[in-house]
Amino acid sequence: MHEMSIAEGILQVLEEQAVSQSFDKVKAVWVEIGPLATIEADALTFCFDAVIRGSLAEGASLHIIKMPGKAFCLQCLDTVPVTQRYDSCPVCGSYHLQITQGEEMRIKELEVA
Repeated sequence: MHEMSIAEGILQVLEEQAVSQSFDKVKAVWVEIGPLATIEADALTFCFDAVIRGSLAEGASLHIIKMPGKAFCLQCLDTVPVTQRYDSCPVCGSYHLQITQGEEMRIKELEVA
């Protein structure tokens, strides 16, 4: 379950930002996740709740923003939506797609005190 290490990484970023931005408490975290990032949202939420116990983020809510997947089709030269790796182009049917969005996971916003 790599979601546990991701949750630990989020907490590490929160702790680093607390020092550099001078805040004591995290109330909420918004995270953007693409469909190709291979992250299970429910597992991440579960792990996040476990990891933040006793930390500056204890009791904080985790909000997951699902980002769309996109790819550039090398055959028809169009940017198309994708929901999983190895999708075909919905325009021309080609499998020659270059992923341009959807593999990312990033902290978008924090609510702090």
